[in-house]
Amino acid sequence: MTRFCEDRVCIITGAGRGIGREYALMLAEHGARVIVNDLGGDRDGSGAGSSAADDVVAEIKSAGGQAVANYANVSDYAAAGEMIQQAIDTFGRLDVLINNAGILRDRMLANMTPEEWDAVIQVHLRGTYAPSQQAAAYWREQSKAGTPIDARLINTTSVSGIYGNPGQTNYGAAKAGIASFTIIAARELARYGVTVNAIAPGALTRMTEDLATAGQDAAASHPRWVAPITTWLASAESRDVTGRVFEASGNVLAVAESWHRGPTAQPIDDPTQMGPVARDLVERARKNADMSGADFD
Repeated sequence: MTRFCEDRVCIITGAGRGIGREYALMLAEHGARVIVNDLGGDRDGSGAGSSAADDVVAEIKSAGGQAVANYANVSDYAAAGEMIQQAIDTFGRLDVLINNAGILRDRMLANMTPEEWDAVIQVHLRGTYAPSQQAAAYWREQSKAGTPIDARLINTTSVSGIYGNPGQTNYGAAKAGIASFTIIAARELARYGVTVNAIAPGALTRMTEDLATAGQDAAASHPRWVAPITTWLASAESRDVTGRVFEASGNVLAVAESWHRGPTAQPIDDPTQMGPVARDLVERARKNADMSGADFD
């Protein structure tokens, strides 16, 4: 078997269960040396423990791979930095950072509390920023010192963010922010030899098991379907692909296209004249997407 990630050093956040676990196992299978990060909390972000990360590390080692555990809260800037340093101290460098950790606190907007909003934004957005910023600084320093860099930053967005799902304004806002973060970071870090992409996964995990619909194909919803594109993006083979968002599940592999300017009109400085023009623009514009990525009916 071709091993796409031989000796590449990878950090995966939220890797103790679900999609992150599948990333860790497949990357290790393909020769990567893995930092398995997981706070070990519940789906809503409460609690903590070491068993989730430890179990995945043990599974990788039993298959002959190399892995160590990390239990950091990735939204804690100092702890995220220590995680980056752990990879460098343990394996000599860092090649790949996969930001996958997340929580859910779903609620309709009219009922959402500030605590439910803040908790989700903290884990997803700050939990992407904190390790990414410190990994980017490390890669920049290495590049400026003359070390060849072929690094990867892989983020986790969601169709809830890029297309929109009722009951998830907090989660969707965070995930849409991560998609934009990905595009901008890709443009910033290209000069240092770093690609930046994002995955919008479709899978049934502890995070999403109660969102399953009747008749949903359990095999197609297995999180392992998300791991191949992530493993390929982590490899040297993907060095020419950056700034993209991939949808991945057992039903589809696709590239999500970002915002583009639609129909246009001449500027108007009189609001009393705006109605017909604005309505014409809306009529000519493509509809927003539904959760499948198709035009919303």
